[in-house]
Amino acid sequence: MTARIDHGVVSGTFSLDGETFDVDNNVWVVGDDAECIVIDAPHDVDAIMQIVGDRRVTAIVLTHAHDDHCRFAPELRERTGAPIWLNPDERPLWELTHTNVSWDRDLTDGTELTVGGTTLRAIHTPGHAPGATCLLAEDLGCVFTGDTLFHGGPGATGRSYSDADVIRESIAARLFTLPGETVVHTGHGDDTTIAAERDRA
Repeated sequence: MTARIDHGVVSGTFSLDGETFDVDNNVWVVGDDAECIVIDAPHDVDAIMQIVGDRRVTAIVLTHAHDDHCRFAPELRERTGAPIWLNPDERPLWELTHTNVSWDRDLTDGTELTVGGTTLRAIHTPGHAPGATCLLAEDLGCVFTGDTLFHGGPGATGRSYSDADVIRESIAARLFTLPGETVVHTGHGDDTTIAAERDRA
């Protein structure tokens, strides 16, 4: 059975540097009818589980540890029994939200996770956050970019632990080298393609 991508949008808040904002986050679920991987765990575990359905969750993969992406990861882990994967460079951000619990497995550059016959490969793209990580699904012709690359350009870099020069370097070296037709599934907002964003840069 071929893997597919299921998608939902959940609403909540993002807090950092003493400010809080209302945000809508994309939830991406990759897998087949039996098993799946959840990418990011924002705002509402029940809403995430509606996308999952009765499938077995094999991994909760966090693109980075801003609270709107990771706040509910431990609760989702309790519900599903799936391990949380996170780049260890995200520890300072993780610990702003979670002081007494940790993630389970380190998501380092080149890590591969297979689900439903397709493989997701981790691409470390620091800048928006130190351990920001994209997930390339070559078989599905797409990359999940979290908050690194959006429809319209790079993710925000005006807050703690972010760097505008670093994110531009990450995108140029790690993402713009992918095939132009690669679909970009973002952490917030609409899809785009590598070609569209490369032409905009």
